Amino acid sequence: MLRFVMLTCALCMGGRGAAGQRDGEIISQIKLTNLALAEIKEFLKQQIKEIVFLKNTVMECEACGMGGLPPRPSCVPNPCHPGVACTVTPQGAQCGACPDGTEGNGTHCADVDECSVGPCHMGVRCINTSPGFRCGSCPAGFTGPQVQGVGLAYATAHKQVCKDINECEGPNSGGCVENSVCMNTPGSYRCGACKTGYVGDQKQGCKPERACGNGQPNPCHASADCIVHREGTIECQCGVGWAGNGYVCGPDVDIDGFPDDKLDCAERNCNKDNCYSVPNSGQEDADSDGIGDACDEDADGDGILNTQDNCVLVPNVDQRNIDEDDFGDACDNCRAVKNNDQKDTDVDKFGDECDEDIDGDGILNHLDNCKRVPNADQKDRDGDKVGDVCDSCPYVPNPDQTDVDNDLIGDPCDTNKDSDGDGHQDSRDNCPAVINSSQLDTDKDGKGDECDDDDDDDGVPDLLPPGPDNCRLIPNPLQEDWDGDGVGNVCERDFDNDTIVDTIDVCPENAEVTLTDFRAYQTVVLDPEGDAQIDPNWVVLNQGREIVQTMNSDPGLAVGYTAFSGVDFEGTFHVNTVTDDDYAGFIFGYQDSSSFYVVMWKQVEQIYWQANPFRAVAEPGIQLKAVKSDTGPGENLRNALWHTGDTSDQVKLLWKDARNVGWKDKTSYRWFLQHRPADGYIRVRFYEGPKMVADTGVIIDATMRGGRLGVFCFSQENIIWANLRYRCNDTLPEDFDTYRAQQVELVA
Repeated sequence: MLRFVMLTCALCMGGRGAAGQRDGEIISQIKLTNLALAEIKEFLKQQIKEIVFLKNTVMECEACGMGGLPPRPSCVPNPCHPGVACTVTPQGAQCGACPDGTEGNGTHCADVDECSVGPCHMGVRCINTSPGFRCGSCPAGFTGPQVQGVGLAYATAHKQVCKDINECEGPNSGGCVENSVCMNTPGSYRCGACKTGYVGDQKQGCKPERACGNGQPNPCHASADCIVHREGTIECQCGVGWAGNGYVCGPDVDIDGFPDDKLDCAERNCNKDNCYSVPNSGQEDADSDGIGDACDEDADGDGILNTQDNCVLVPNVDQRNIDEDDFGDACDNCRAVKNNDQKDTDVDKFGDECDEDIDGDGILNHLDNCKRVPNADQKDRDGDKVGDVCDSCPYVPNPDQTDVDNDLIGDPCDTNKDSDGDGHQDSRDNCPAVINSSQLDTDKDGKGDECDDDDDDDGVPDLLPPGPDNCRLIPNPLQEDWDGDGVGNVCERDFDNDTIVDTIDVCPENAEVTLTDFRAYQTVVLDPEGDAQIDPNWVVLNQGREIVQTMNSDPGLAVGYTAFSGVDFEGTFHVNTVTDDDYAGFIFGYQDSSSFYVVMWKQVEQIYWQANPFRAVAEPGIQLKAVKSDTGPGENLRNALWHTGDTSDQVKLLWKDARNVGWKDKTSYRWFLQHRPADGYIRVRFYEGPKMVADTGVIIDATMRGGRLGVFCFSQENIIWANLRYRCNDTLPEDFDTYRAQQVELVA
């Protein structure tokens, strides 16, 4: 109202002249308006009074029970929490229970935390939702469902269960190496040691634990064999193609017993091979330059190559050679007398050709009835001027000492009657009816051990009561045995009393044979007639454990003097040249030059160049032959040996390698022979490195019932037989019983 009056005054003050009339009219209208507003104001006051009166009247009526009917119950609008049922009752609208996963009075419902009751597996995240809950995935190493639901009751009754995964039951044992222990742990696993019967670790793998023959764990290198000796001790021996001390082994490409690289062990055969690719089991090195003589082009280091040097192993720059033989003065054991064989029987550094006492027995040659065999007593029972110790017929005069069949028995007393076939004629056999090629007679009673009930003549029979004798070869009538092991005290570690302990004795039950030694050998020429080729030239090295044949020669043998019954014979065979392609091998069961077994290897097929007395064809490959020649050394036996196949009255082919593969130049091979003549068992295996390349399998043949060992060549030069070993062994191999059972089945 104040603003209106002020506005009116302002308009009145502004009127002038003609406008004054208009202003009056406006003022008149304003006055009328003010009157109307006053009336409205009064009307509103009256209305307010009436409303207040009506309100009071209504309130007074309700208080006196004068109201009308109450309103009917209704769920509209819905007073309940969303999702809660609303029920109309006389008392009014009622709300039901809150939904699962919530709690409250129905009108108001709040979410519950199901995770509070721990429905999920330990370590699994529980996610509370509205409503409900959800469990995460099971941890690594466990398996189970991803549980989810609504409400505490559900969460309590349906808890997540995660089961441990047993990784060890998988196809690869959880990733552990094969044959090792896999240990399952909650949610994971752990790889342990190798299983029982296996050795190794998780890096190298677990390989079968090799037990020694006595059942004890094998401590040897993985590439070594465990050998159990009679007293129970063991020896580790590196396998073919490996060398070392048996506990540590390294590759040996030339199979001479020395590794290609130095090994971490102290024994001699742990040293690096000084001729990597040429077998030299003696490791000879004349000039000590670290290169073995076998592969050193200047072995003596005098600046003159071996091919031009007349003293290959002794420095002699001047090459002086008074007698003009093949050996310079610096190395010639007879400087003034030609002697290309350089033979020195008594090893006194004077060759036999110029030695006045060849055998060194103190008796000059012209007075000595055995120039090459020491015999100070000069005993000569048959009076033929040949002493008994070197007389091939000590009881029958034979001054010329002829021995056509090379059996060491002179022709006048050679009957060739051998009832048991062991290579000893009955008149000289100490067990004529029992096979005993070794002729061992421990007590020197004239009866061989094989047919003697008391070998040591101590009064305790070898086998029968009151025996058996716990020291069969050493007299011990009291039979003392302090450790109760069945072996008497006197023979505990040296059964044959030869001063060589059994662990290194190649024949622990034969005091006459201790170590492998071919230094003493018999030369046998198998084609002595004609001059088409020369005789073999044999060189013996490494104290009799290596033989070299240098010439392209007629067929010939170098035969040791030791005769064996059961024997194992092994060696390394190597042709150290790229020229020629003929035969080389070894022999066993040698009884005479007409009776022996030969294993021979030809490189290529070839027809012998002399067609008389018959055409002979040599096929490549390894052959095993039984030689039983009616003619003996000569052209018939020569061609029969060359020929691959049977030759009537000469040679029988027992086995041939079906591969027809010849030997390779400058390649080493290892052979293993097992011969048990009493049962006719023969088996030969050949290896090239660690790999077996040929195996005869079990062969039964009784042509020769024992004999001597040696090597064989036929028209092939530069052959090496290295790292030779023989061992007395009469025990039948396990495969003999298998073979015999198979033969019985075939007959049935």
